[in-house]
Amino acid sequence: MESDSEMVPFPQLPMPIENNYRACTIPYRFPSDDPKKATPNEISWINVFANSIPSFKKRAESDITVPDAPARAEKFAERYAGILEDLKKDPESHGGPPDGILLCRLREQVLRELGFRDIFKKVKDEENAKAISLFPQVVSLSDAIEDDGKRLENLVRGIFAGNIFDLGSAQLAEVFSRDGMSFLASCQNLVPRPWVIDDLENFQAKWINKSWKKAVIFVDNSGADIILGILPFARELLRRGAQVVLAANELPSINDITYTELTEILSQLKDENGQLLGVDTSKLLIANSGNDLPVIDLSRVSQELAYLSSDADLVIVEGMGRGIETNLYAQFKCDSLKIGMVKHLEVAEFLGGRLYDCVFKFNEVQS
Repeated sequence: MESDSEMVPFPQLPMPIENNYRACTIPYRFPSDDPKKATPNEISWINVFANSIPSFKKRAESDITVPDAPARAEKFAERYAGILEDLKKDPESHGGPPDGILLCRLREQVLRELGFRDIFKKVKDEENAKAISLFPQVVSLSDAIEDDGKRLENLVRGIFAGNIFDLGSAQLAEVFSRDGMSFLASCQNLVPRPWVIDDLENFQAKWINKSWKKAVIFVDNSGADIILGILPFARELLRRGAQVVLAANELPSINDITYTELTEILSQLKDENGQLLGVDTSKLLIANSGNDLPVIDLSRVSQELAYLSSDADLVIVEGMGRGIETNLYAQFKCDSLKIGMVKHLEVAEFLGGRLYDCVFKFNEVQS
């Protein structure tokens, strides 16, 4: 149905959208740059995407749902590398000039044209199963913290620790395939505060004195990220009386969670009374964001999500792709939180922080 697939602006963005919003944090070029010549920033980001080709190719080769997967994976690597080289020679080719959204979209397009729909499916399923088995332990450790502010900090650290499970980062994909990742160890090993953007104290003060009625959370990766990071935090919001909307991708992209996968995970985590370890979930909704990339352009979301978000008073954008690379400076009509771990050196340099630094950016709207 045509009307179902029409995308609309996220209702918490200030209008007019074209004057107030751009889904890009790090400018790859400026108006004064020569349109025919790739800028140093464009080249550096094109190289980030080129460096991810071997790990994507490896996942694609072993996709048992695709006939001739190894040969098609080889074609993917050649085609996508060719597109990236074209963009270096002529930044206006392939719908450029390039930004994070275009570079992700072109990669997905090549994969899908070759019949690859979900090359990270196997690793997502494995990581989801591991995280589901750890969920009760992670939640009970959090519930045992009596002080509200300290419990919140523990939950936030859990989000950062979970957000490490990101196979879009070439470096982390390497570490992951070698050693796997331990969630509880990651919680202990976060870079020390203050983080590169650190509004945690401000948010803690609001958390203790203010209650939000409806939070919309744009979620990121499968496994520990969604199950051990976001869900314990969402459960705490529910416990405090908020309605919570989890906005997840429509289609698979890297190891990001889709709304159908998230629905399945929640049905496994809830007990027969529909509770999440003792917390009622009747106010918890899962929405299809309409997105199919590991980054997000909030000027284009599904009508379903727009309808559910029109009365939100807190928007949380999580993960490096959505919360940092495309929406760090996005302004909203309500309170907002951008939260994610810095997993690309180029982002760390732009923000003046360290690799694996944390971003916790809270903006309060004065009512």
